[in-house]
Amino acid sequence: MNKNSSNSKPRVVEKKYLVPFILITSLFALWGFANDITNPMVAAFQTIMELPVSKAAWVQLAFYGGYGTMAIPAALFVRRFSYKKGILLGLGLYAIGAFLFIPAAQYEQFTFFLLSLYILTFGLAFLETTANPYIISMGDEATSTRRLNFAQSFNPMGSLLGMFVASNYVLTSLDSEKRDAAGNLIFYTLSEAEKATIRSHDLAIIRNPYVIIGLVVLLVFIIISLTKMPRTQSTDAKNIRAIDSAKRLFKNHNYREGVLTQFFYVAAQIMCWTFIIQYAENIGIPKAVGQRWNILAMCLFLSSRFISTYLMKYLKPSLMLTIFAIGAMTTTLGVIFIGGTTGLYCLVATSIFMSLMFPTIYGIALKGLGDDSTLGAAGLVMAIVGGALMPPLQGAIIDLGTVAWLPAVNASFILPFICFVAICIYGVRTSKRRILG
Repeated sequence: MNKNSSNSKPRVVEKKYLVPFILITSLFALWGFANDITNPMVAAFQTIMELPVSKAAWVQLAFYGGYGTMAIPAALFVRRFSYKKGILLGLGLYAIGAFLFIPAAQYEQFTFFLLSLYILTFGLAFLETTANPYIISMGDEATSTRRLNFAQSFNPMGSLLGMFVASNYVLTSLDSEKRDAAGNLIFYTLSEAEKATIRSHDLAIIRNPYVIIGLVVLLVFIIISLTKMPRTQSTDAKNIRAIDSAKRLFKNHNYREGVLTQFFYVAAQIMCWTFIIQYAENIGIPKAVGQRWNILAMCLFLSSRFISTYLMKYLKPSLMLTIFAIGAMTTTLGVIFIGGTTGLYCLVATSIFMSLMFPTIYGIALKGLGDDSTLGAAGLVMAIVGGALMPPLQGAIIDLGTVAWLPAVNASFILPFICFVAICIYGVRTSKRRILG
């Protein structure tokens, strides 16, 4: 029934996959919301719980640590059952973690919030381990990287909503953020009883968006459970031993290096977006206003994602990855050495170059893996643990106050710079191998 000529280009999304594609793509927005409403919570908890930056950054350790813990179990579950069941389990865990914010706010324990985020990201690990390869499998392999880039374009839409809620509902509503005429936080000058009252109020403010998104996730769970989804996994996939897949994946230079590169990318992304608030505060900008700069960065990220996806019709993804990595290295140097408002501009502009990195690394690394792609996806999702390990290290640098002649917050961005160098190297190496023809 296909009347297209034999030399016609394959569609990015075929008609038979359109409805499932739309439903699965909606999940990208759901975990984008969770990611980016959580990033500014580092700064919020830092004040409310009176924590050093390095300890407040445990928010990211818990959040992205959940990915590292659950990625492999998620892949094994999906291989044993199906993409649909993996997605439903992921949505269930997401909702449970979100609803745990209710008792966490009641008991006012930082570790309880960390546990809630940890469980929430068990669900996100299932969703990312499942949704990314599922999208790749919905059509011709020749368009798989473009298809994933397009689906991933909806991730920053959820991120923007998360940032908007954080900026306009959470951060602006926190009593702990009120300042005196000189711009100093009043919270630190109050008695313990006054602090306790404010703490209870502010933790309830933080709790509410997570409860609301938990309800949304439950609705999506019901819709997907009632929808017939295509089975794109081969019938032989269940019979492939995980250890055999792991051996093949480890021998694949392109995949192995891709996992390491994804580790560096996620670390760079989370550091740039988490500490933009601290960078702005260092030049006299309040947290809520600093979060608006984060929203601007995400708008640029989203616009650049769509533009770069279009450009992939004409340029190899590996070449574009190299070019964008060089651009990110350049702007990060501006963040470190120029500083001030111009340095903040550079930090915001870095998001333009980060836009295509995650799905492009993902697509290149999974190219041609066949039935090994599910376990391969798990390795790439585990690499998200870079977002757990690096931010506390950057926070520890910021706590130093100064490094050599630089403000410590400026110097701390040497870590994202190193990450972008690693991404550039991967782009060059995969381009030389002609992975994508």
